Amino acid sequence: MTFPTHRYRRLRQSGGILRMVRETSLSTDDLIEPFFVCEGSDVRQEISSMPGVCRFSIKNLVLEVKESYALGIPAVILFGIPDKKNELGSEAYNPDGIVQRAIREIKNAVPEVVVITDVCIDEYTDHGHCGIVNDGQILNDATLEVLSKMALTHSEAGADIVAPSDMMDGRVQAIRATLDETGQQETIIMSYAAKYASAFYGPFREAAGSSPQFGDRCSYQMDPANASEGLKEVLQDVEEGADIIMVKPALSYLDIISQVKSEVNVPLAAYNVSGEYSMVKAAAQKGWIDGEKVMMEILLSIKRAGAQMILTYFSREAAKFLNR
Repeated sequence: MTFPTHRYRRLRQSGGILRMVRETSLSTDDLIEPFFVCEGSDVRQEISSMPGVCRFSIKNLVLEVKESYALGIPAVILFGIPDKKNELGSEAYNPDGIVQRAIREIKNAVPEVVVITDVCIDEYTDHGHCGIVNDGQILNDATLEVLSKMALTHSEAGADIVAPSDMMDGRVQAIRATLDETGQQETIIMSYAAKYASAFYGPFREAAGSSPQFGDRCSYQMDPANASEGLKEVLQDVEEGADIIMVKPALSYLDIISQVKSEVNVPLAAYNVSGEYSMVKAAAQKGWIDGEKVMMEILLSIKRAGAQMILTYFSREAAKFLNR
């Protein structure tokens, strides 16, 4: 039976009715705010390609995390910008490195906040790649030891969740084994399971100073054309011990998020990445779009696709909107 018996506009007559029948909802509980932490004193340096996003020294970072948590955002993810880099990225697993110290300070100041750390050596290597390099080749297995050391120092500093983003094969298994063998078995692994070789990462690379000095990352990050391969990566990481899995980027990969959600029964995160954020900001500054409405529509679409957690630079803006 069709029109006039079925009139779908009946359920769109008022804001109250719309709220009652809404299929997908977004809350501050869904948000994870990324932060860039650097050495120095009283640093608050805006990133030119990411309006409103800054690099922070540790004391200022703690203040920002307090503000974020007060808005109802339960978690943060940290990206470190060290003073020292080398071929092997050894500063990444320095127990007194920038991220390790930041974790301790955040946990001392706001113990309730969930601290997630990015586990990847690209910010720490002088060549900018996510793995150990030999004769221009990215060495998968040699990188696993470095990633495991890095994750362990983060866990020992107090991180609740370690998030390997390197896309080396076997890294979840290696990290899980290291954590379990050293008494850190309660530390959660959030794996960047389906991470694509995307052009949307450009502003992040400025923020983190992590652009490759030669070549690209297509030998380890995924081909944007491949969907079923993404599911294979996810299933492998779950088998290796990942507690949470992630799809990155989010907006151009909503189909991957949806497919993973229907196939895998573990919590699912998605990363609303820097390029997605910066495009909205740039268009809003030009007056071409309503930035706030577009922001909320994007975040809602990611949640609707199946993500339970959204890493986004919009976190605080979205939280303020949701708290009105």
